[in-house]
Amino acid sequence: MSTTINPTMDQPVMAPFHSPLARSARAIWTERVIGWTALVGTAFTVWLGLWVTPPDAVQGDLVRLVYIHPGVAWVALYLAFGLAAGSSALYLWPRTRSMFWDRLAAASVEVGVVFTIGTLISGSIWGRPTWGVWWAWDARLTATAMLLVMFLGYLALRRVPSDVQVRAKRSAFVCLLAALDVPIVHFSVIWWKTLHQGATVLNANLSPTIRGSMAWTLLLGFVSLTLVFVWMLLVRYRIGAMEDYVGSGELDLALEERRAEANVSHGVSA
Repeated sequence: MSTTINPTMDQPVMAPFHSPLARSARAIWTERVIGWTALVGTAFTVWLGLWVTPPDAVQGDLVRLVYIHPGVAWVALYLAFGLAAGSSALYLWPRTRSMFWDRLAAASVEVGVVFTIGTLISGSIWGRPTWGVWWAWDARLTATAMLLVMFLGYLALRRVPSDVQVRAKRSAFVCLLAALDVPIVHFSVIWWKTLHQGATVLNANLSPTIRGSMAWTLLLGFVSLTLVFVWMLLVRYRIGAMEDYVGSGELDLALEERRAEANVSHGVSA
């Protein structure tokens, strides 16, 4: 047993070393620093994007969405689903098989779904005045919507009652299958004739089409949203670990051990 910090009340509690409740003060401090840094960075990005950076010569004030939309898409497509695919592959590999990778993949997908919804919403807001419609069956938009549906299916599959190992294995296969759509989304503007504009920074010539204060604000947005993803991932992974811990019955065993210790202490003091 170890004395740890309760994440909600900042009070010492007793928990087994292997319990997800057994969090060190350093882990709690790190999570909070990441969260507050992400919040401040995102707020600063919004301030710079709305009131400091100049309007675009062509799109005017509409260009201000560039400080949010690409960063949200970067997190959803490349960080979240890339991490989920890598974790799923590591789970399927016998030498690295661990429930850690399964939980990490599940947390990454869940956070990635949130960012994908944000990508589609912000893209639609940007597309309405640009294209004249909220939604067009554009190659990139369609591929992104398909990606969202597939990963929602992944999350639904994890809710099907089954053995933990069986669930983890079939979820990993589905995750890798769904992740095949990520390169399709990325290269869709190159492979097909599409309404969606090409890459602003990571284009084929590696020549950014945005400079000055606009470029720095865009970079800050990418960093801040990445930190938001990391914070959400840490929180969601911890929740998933607690769910598995409760479902395994180990929590009941730990509580029984705690009650037994309390009874023994009470008997000694009596």
